[in-house]
Amino acid sequence: MATVTFFHAHPDDEAIATGGTMASLAAQGHRVVLVTATGGELGEVADGFLRPGETLGERRAVELAEAATILGAARQLFLGYHDSGMEGEDSNARDDVFATADLDEAADRLAAVLSEESSDVLVTYDEHGGYGHPDHVRVHDVGMAAADRAGTPVVYLATMDRDFMVALRTEAAESDHGPDDDLEGADTMGEPAERITTELDVSPWVAVKREAMRAHASQISEESFFLQMPEDVFARVWGQEWFIRVRPEPDGLGGGVREPGLVVTAEGGLAGGAAHEGVAR
Repeated sequence: MATVTFFHAHPDDEAIATGGTMASLAAQGHRVVLVTATGGELGEVADGFLRPGETLGERRAVELAEAATILGAARQLFLGYHDSGMEGEDSNARDDVFATADLDEAADRLAAVLSEESSDVLVTYDEHGGYGHPDHVRVHDVGMAAADRAGTPVVYLATMDRDFMVALRTEAAESDHGPDDDLEGADTMGEPAERITTELDVSPWVAVKREAMRAHASQISEESFFLQMPEDVFARVWGQEWFIRVRPEPDGLGGGVREPGLVVTAEGGLAGGAAHEGVAR
């Protein structure tokens, strides 16, 4: 069995972007480690949601611990940085946030975890963090540097299929399940379909993924667009997860050909089977 480390920016990112993959790997007996760069202290929260004296960071730590358990993570820890806020906010430039963290120091912190765990696989983010959030971009930079330091043999970039997102936005605009502005910016999210090397069908774990999202109640309420989706629509939207394999470099993948699982051993074994022709849906 392999050890797979997932590196995310904020609590709830793990459930949204890679929850099905994490649950799938854990169900197969692999060791899943979750490292979160920040406490998500600058997320939005409804008035009256927090208990008297409770901070959002404290609540999100509890939520993350619950979500990690739901997803089957064997270990969950924080890298120890402060949330930078959304792109363009003044908080991006503060000297105590992840976006401005010293790259070497942050990479050393993550590399120490990778080495301690003898991690076979690291999952980080694509170069623009999926949608440009400063913390997400920094996750990519730190993740790649840490993998080099630790000599992690397999590295994936968690991303989104941009073509799928654009099609989904069109579907949303034509359906009764939510306004299309919930998916504004779909044409710049993730990466073009042709660059994606790996697509996991996580439909068997989509109910687990939904429960992990529900655990992040401060950010994803029961009244949210996500949790108000009927089960079949939720499965349509969240039943697949996408990655770009950058180490070892993929041979014959991309351009519509995708492997259906992560390489979970240095020898190249897959969690999911052989490569298949992928189609942007």
